[in-house]
Amino acid sequence: DLPFPLAISFFTFQSIAFLVNVYDEEIIDVKVKDFFLFIFFFPQLIAGPIVKYNNMVPQFNNESNWIFNKRNFTIGLIILIIGLIKKVYFAGTLSEFVNRGHETIEELSFFSSWLLSLCFTFEFYFDFSGYVDMATGSALMLNIVLPQNFNSPLKATSVINFWQRWHMTLTYFLTNFIYFPLLRSFKKITFINSMLITAIVFLIAGIWHGPSWNYVLFGVFHGFGLVVNHVYNKYLGVKLPKYISWFLTFNFINISFIFFR
Repeated sequence: DLPFPLAISFFTFQSIAFLVNVYDEEIIDVKVKDFFLFIFFFPQLIAGPIVKYNNMVPQFNNESNWIFNKRNFTIGLIILIIGLIKKVYFAGTLSEFVNRGHETIEELSFFSSWLLSLCFTFEFYFDFSGYVDMATGSALMLNIVLPQNFNSPLKATSVINFWQRWHMTLTYFLTNFIYFPLLRSFKKITFINSMLITAIVFLIAGIWHGPSWNYVLFGVFHGFGLVVNHVYNKYLGVKLPKYISWFLTFNFINISFIFFR
């Protein structure tokens, strides 16, 4: 029941990435003003995307970005409105149904249970991607370009492909700042070692989402799915038809979001 600061997960990861980059001497000259602007830049502070210091600070200090740009402002405003519609209209409407369903969860039938789970999956997608669109749009109105964070993730044809499309900046962070350093800590890199680290990384990813067991289960579930996906690719390698691959992946993702909810 402890209160947690808003956006703690995002500014924590950005701070970790900053410290690692300083340690690796990828960041040399740091000004206090630049550091705090990087950490507290408001459009992406709450819901991402997770950004890198060396990508953001040059944009902040580029004097041409301080001048009003009609094209960037217009495009940014359109993206902001799209995100607002996703968040308020689609996610907001679905959330009413989902909340009612979870309040009467003992009364749900087989079909209404599946419908409830599907509605939450789409609510979650529209909510999160809507927030990111609003962040991307409002930043572009200020002439700041944020990295892409979604690439039609619900079209993914494998769990691996899903994490290449969903919350892409988180995947980049987990890969470069946790997965690879842990993998390099082994004297000998093997497939088994890499799968063990994959499971550990997604356990950490689950905990990152919040201090609750349901997030831990979400991370474990996805870690298990990724390991099975890699094992299948390595030892079986039978290519399934695209629509069957999508159907299996979508249902795996849909079930995993039940843990998240």
